[in-house]
Amino acid sequence: MNIERVAEQLVVDEGLRLKPYRCPAGKLTIGVGRNLDDRGITHEEALLLLRNDIRDFWGALCAARPWILCAPAPVQEALLNMCFNLGLAGLLGFTRTLALLEAGRHAEAADAMLASKWARQVGGRAERLAHMVRRA
Repeated sequence: MNIERVAEQLVVDEGLRLKPYRCPAGKLTIGVGRNLDDRGITHEEALLLLRNDIRDFWGALCAARPWILCAPAPVQEALLNMCFNLGLAGLLGFTRTLALLEAGRHAEAADAMLASKWARQVGGRAERLAHMVRRA
């Protein structure tokens, strides 16, 4: 059996959709007929998607604020976590926090993070990320 030939046939027969949709049977579906309602995704697939998302967010974050490449690792990791949670546009709305981090004023940046609406919404996540930034 030629798996690649079958895959090509299935792309023709099922179609390829990169966003979730409802198939004719009403099941939430994605990709090439992947039934998310009944099958979902595997642990390994979820982690592959996560790694791809992390790579994409990191690229967008560095393109938007190149100074982040020179920031201490805990600052990079905290900002990437926030970017994943808020989206790039949401993170870029933290203008004061980002300016303080760019200036190396980590403790003040951590305080600014904790004074935000976001911190009230995510609770312990904000505490943990602010702690990382403060220690950097």
